[in-house]
Amino acid sequence: MSNSKVVKGPDDTQTPNQLKSKDYDRDLAKLHVELVKLQEWVRHKGLKVCIVFEGRDGAGKGGTIKAITERVSPRIFRVVALTAPTEREKSQMYIQRYAPHWPAAGEVIIFDRSWYNRAGVERVMGFCTEEQAKRFLEMVPQVEKAMTDSGIILIKYWLEVSAEEQSRRLEARIDDGRKIWKLSPMDLQSYSHWYDYSRARDAMFAATDTAWAPWYVANSDDKKRARLNIIRHLLSQIPYEDLPHEKIKLPKRQKAGDYREPNYPFKFIPETTDACP
Repeated sequence: MSNSKVVKGPDDTQTPNQLKSKDYDRDLAKLHVELVKLQEWVRHKGLKVCIVFEGRDGAGKGGTIKAITERVSPRIFRVVALTAPTEREKSQMYIQRYAPHWPAAGEVIIFDRSWYNRAGVERVMGFCTEEQAKRFLEMVPQVEKAMTDSGIILIKYWLEVSAEEQSRRLEARIDDGRKIWKLSPMDLQSYSHWYDYSRARDAMFAATDTAWAPWYVANSDDKKRARLNIIRHLLSQIPYEDLPHEKIKLPKRQKAGDYREPNYPFKFIPETTDACP
């Protein structure tokens, strides 16, 4: 994997080599229109789409998923981010708890981490045995073959972040009250295992980068470029058409008739223009 460096500033400040915010916003707005067209096509044709996002902590999975989903219907584009398995789930066939979330007709399911936890964090942090991890890597290509044979469009993305950029992002979370929740004790433990994760990633690609379910890699040191590139690629993977729509015109609103606004003591929230303390 490439560890090529980009010029970075502190936190989210703009640097010459990074995409400017106004260019990003312009391009993202255009891509959002296309995602809505894709959404309507998926619903119209009853397509079943499953998108998997994997990558190291701080690679930008959450931001990319948010960029994809912020202008489409959550009833069609559904995000799945499972918590740690329960005792009952631990006793099941490993992939069993993921299967109920796979898409039905007219759905796009996005996994923010997926069954590939077994190939990554579980293997590296000792939550499964080496034998279990190897067995998973042997089994999962056939499971994914069954998924695609059933008509599921399976698209797998790996976000590749450099060690320097990962450190910068994780350090920025420490003093940011908006992001501190993203730094779990497991994240901190995982941080020191960079090369263990590299080996696990390499083994995962070697075993599961198949013709029917290939891995697509996006360099994510520049988060904005990565988001746009992934959305463009996603749109290219699912042929769709712009469905015709009838011209929309709002109907006339009914007259008030005998209705009168009530003299009711509504509990309005305070309105203020003061800055937050």
